[in-house]
Amino acid sequence: MNMQQREEKQLENTIQAILIRVNDLKSAIQSLITKLETEYETINWPTFLDNYAILSGHLTALSKILQAELASSLRSRIVLPLQLGCERDEALARLTEGRVPACTHDLVPDLLRTKPEPQAEQRLQQFNHKASTLSYDTAQKQVAQFAKVVSHVWEIISKGREDWEGESMRSAGIQPTHILADTHALVTAVGTGKGLRPGMPSIVPAGIGAPGMGPSRGPAPQMGPSAPSLPKAPSAIKTNIKSANQIHPYR
Repeated sequence: MNMQQREEKQLENTIQAILIRVNDLKSAIQSLITKLETEYETINWPTFLDNYAILSGHLTALSKILQAELASSLRSRIVLPLQLGCERDEALARLTEGRVPACTHDLVPDLLRTKPEPQAEQRLQQFNHKASTLSYDTAQKQVAQFAKVVSHVWEIISKGREDWEGESMRSAGIQPTHILADTHALVTAVGTGKGLRPGMPSIVPAGIGAPGMGPSRGPAPQMGPSAPSLPKAPSAIKTNIKSANQIHPYR
């Protein structure tokens, strides 16, 4: 196999991989559109984010293929329509699944565009110019204001979540066994010492050690007048102490 055949084979494999990724991306887009059109009353935000994450994954995989060394041969290829017309092209319609019935003069610039549309590009330039002329103090104030708004929204969402969890527990007949604010205060106090005041040192009498500690080295406390000792009761258990040098029976 010569160099030309090898490049053609490599180009064919690259195009095949791109087509597979594009078809996966198209299927994911169709699935998301179907969910939005048929399940718009029951779909929730996490489900939408999961579908959007699938789209992002397909786009990332497609961009990796286009940035790989195997796709470098595509940069020297030029795609252009050989014929323009308003008449319906059955082969083109079948190839694009009915989305592009004809290769017209209005459609070709959008299909072969490598830059944003003029209106979008103009707005992007305006935003970039506004961002470059913004002073540092003004930017910091806007960032602080935005962070304040986000924090306020987060507090509202957290409060609503706590209320919703409490209502769900009450509706299920489960009584809450803790208060979230007290739990946070306790964790903060244990971890950082917030809210704790230094207490008085504890006084331990001399001669009394802490549990698990040995006896105190200080002088033993003086007791009152010694009480008369009682006679010891005779032990009912007889002990038989044998010599330690006795031979073991199992040796």
